[in-house]
Amino acid sequence: MKKIILLALLVGLGFTSCKSKKRYSDQLRTKNVQNERSKSTTTNSKKVGKEDLPAEPSKFIQFRIDSPTDYISTFAETAQLEMMGYGIPASITLAQGLLESGNGKGELAMKTNNHFGIKCHKGWEGDYDFHDDDEKGECFRKYNHPMYSFRDHSIFLTTRSRYAFLFDLKHTDYKGWARGLRKAGYATDPRYPQKLIYLIEKYDLHKYDRQIKKAGYDNTTIVATDSDNIHTVQKGDTLYSLSRKYYMSVDELMQLNNLRSSDLSIGQPIKVKK
Repeated sequence: MKKIILLALLVGLGFTSCKSKKRYSDQLRTKNVQNERSKSTTTNSKKVGKEDLPAEPSKFIQFRIDSPTDYISTFAETAQLEMMGYGIPASITLAQGLLESGNGKGELAMKTNNHFGIKCHKGWEGDYDFHDDDEKGECFRKYNHPMYSFRDHSIFLTTRSRYAFLFDLKHTDYKGWARGLRKAGYATDPRYPQKLIYLIEKYDLHKYDRQIKKAGYDNTTIVATDSDNIHTVQKGDTLYSLSRKYYMSVDELMQLNNLRSSDLSIGQPIKVKK
C-alpha cells in the first residue's frame, strides 16, 4: 500500500513539473515575441536619413497584420517618432500607410514592404520591384523592413520642394495636410484627401498628433527648398567646421536652423548663407 501511495505522489510531481516547464516556456516565448515586436516599431527621432536607423536586415521581413486597428497599434509609435524628427503629422503618416498599403495587406506592401506607394524615381539606388499602378509594370521601392519605408516617406516629403508649403501648416491640421498632399501631386485620385480624413476621424488618428504636441513638440523642422541654401551633413561635419566653411558663426547657424544643441547627424539638412 505504501509503495502505491509513493508511486502516485511521484507521478503527480512529474505532471506538475511538466506543466510548470511548459508554462515557463510559453511565458518566455511570449516575452521574446513582445520584445521583437517592440524592436520592430522603434526608430530614431532625429532629423536624419536612413543612416540613423539600425542596419536593414539582409532578409525580407514580412509583418502579419490582421486589421486596420492592428496596423495602427503596430506602427503608431513609429509614426510619432517620424513626426518628432520630420514634422509630418503622425495621423497623416498612419492614414497614408493604411490607404496606400491596403491596411498592410495589399499586394505591393506584401512583396516590397512599401507602405506609401513611393515609386523608384530618378536617383533611387535601393532595391525595387515592379507593380501595376497608373501604368503597367511600374518601378516601386522595396525595403526589407517596414520601418525603412516609414523613414523613406519622411525623407521623400521633406526633400522635395513641392511639399515645402505643407510644413507651414500646424501639426494638428490634418485636413490641410490631406488636401495639400493631393494639391502637391502625391496622388492622382481626386478623392485622396477625403479618404485620408475619413481614416483619421474613423480611427481617431489625430490623437497621436495631440500626444506629441502635448509633450512640447514645436514647429522647428527644417525643409529643403529650391530657394534655400542647404548643406547636407556629411561624416565629420560639425557646427564649427560649417561655420568656417560658410563664414558664419556657430550661433548664426543654430539660430537659422532652430537648433537647440550642437549635435549633427549624417543626412541632416542645414540652412547656410553662401
